[in-house]
Amino acid sequence: MTHFPIHSLETAPAASQTALRGLKDAFGFIPNITGAISTSPVLINCLAALFQNVHGGSFTEPQIQVLLLTNAVTNACEWAVGFHSFLAIENGIAASDVDAIRNGGLPAEPKSAALSNLARTLIETRGRLTEADVGAFLQAGFDESRLLEVIAVIAASAITNYAGSVTRPALEPPFDAYAWVKP
Repeated sequence: MTHFPIHSLETAPAASQTALRGLKDAFGFIPNITGAISTSPVLINCLAALFQNVHGGSFTEPQIQVLLLTNAVTNACEWAVGFHSFLAIENGIAASDVDAIRNGGLPAEPKSAALSNLARTLIETRGRLTEADVGAFLQAGFDESRLLEVIAVIAASAITNYAGSVTRPALEPPFDAYAWVKP
């Protein structure tokens, strides 16, 4: 298997360094996945722009973490499931809801369940939602703009989930308790 480097600010390609620095500022460190992604300036710059837009959008941080964790599980990216499990807990998502998502279920909290269900359905159906899918999301109290915003979160997840599955970075020690292996 090909070995992908985990870059630091000093070893990343010059065209990746600004994006990598911004992600380091956001997290307080360079997550292994972003160090690996920075091998491609195109990919790290796409991720950084999406990250900024997603985290500056209309969803709360707990809602974003529900979406990111759901996407990681649906895409079976072990690194991302561990990382976003930790962040979901840190952002106040109940441990029982995190466990439910990690096990392919839905959170108990209704709005979180609607977000998680929509994200999983979008990924599994490749975006082909039924009227019932859209109706259920809207009935949960979201509007059409929020439905489209979920697609942006999925796009950001696709970058990290797919890159994580390709590059297979190690999960950092602070997140070891949330390690996940695809069932």
